[in-house]
Amino acid sequence: MLTIDRATYDAIVDHAKRDHPDEACGIVAGPEGSDRPTRLVEMVNAAGSPTFYEFDSTELLALYKQMWANDEEPVVIYHSHTATEAYPSRTDIGLASEPGAHYVLVSTREHGNNPGPVEFRSYRIVDGEVTEEDVTVVDELPAVG
Repeated sequence: MLTIDRATYDAIVDHAKRDHPDEACGIVAGPEGSDRPTRLVEMVNAAGSPTFYEFDSTELLALYKQMWANDEEPVVIYHSHTATEAYPSRTDIGLASEPGAHYVLVSTREHGNNPGPVEFRSYRIVDGEVTEEDVTVVDELPAVG
């Protein structure tokens, strides 16, 4: 199950709506081994495409160096689908290289960048196997310790 705070959830949805009709993408980092998504990093979709996303390799390397220095890992890897449901495509499944991460998809197909609900779903993708998981949105993540 993915537990995410309301501010991070809203920021991911806002990013997806803002980038529509292109796919948005980003990472939410958290302390290693914690499964706590605490630091949202909006990324540039280097593909600039409504049907595909690609992290900019220079930007991604810089983020991983930051995460390593901060003892963080990618807890959530998210992107949007602009014309299809929030379910991983074959390409998404093939690119999923973080077995511990939650893969969040946000579909903006119904309302685009206009007000209105989106489809927000989370998956675990390990060795090509996709498993949907529940998403719980809380006002704030519980304190650690």
